[in-house]
Amino acid sequence: MSTMRRRIRGVAMVEFTIVLPVVLFMILGVTELGRAMVRYNALTKAVRDGARHASLYALSGTTGTVDIDQALTTEVQNVVVYGNVAGVGSPAISDMTTGQVSLTPVGTDQFRVNIDYPYVPLLGNSIPSFGTGSDLNLAFMMRAGVNMRAL
Repeated sequence: MSTMRRRIRGVAMVEFTIVLPVVLFMILGVTELGRAMVRYNALTKAVRDGARHASLYALSGTTGTVDIDQALTTEVQNVVVYGNVAGVGSPAISDMTTGQVSLTPVGTDQFRVNIDYPYVPLLGNSIPSFGTGSDLNLAFMMRAGVNMRAL
């Protein structure tokens, strides 16, 4: 093998060593972004389902005003988290609890269903700074909510 070919192979190896971490970081970032979007879409769908359930039972008789009691709140929390009124089965998203779901009246004939879900990336809560400052926090609160009129 000539010295010119060895130099070219050496340069290619150095370039590969420099580019590989950047490419891996980009792949990891795109994967994590996709995972976060799937979680957010699942949260949004679950909140809409809970709001649809609440829209059927939130009115107080024929008064036309929203009346939210503890039983309705519990039912909506169960629908959002478990997908059913009884609250049986596994949560739609891991680590999602009924305590993260809220149902509040908005005006006289509307209400709002919210969920505050702590999103933790695949890498964990934080990336260590290795002594260059404070750790980089990766976890954040993912919020989804919907306003709906009671039927």
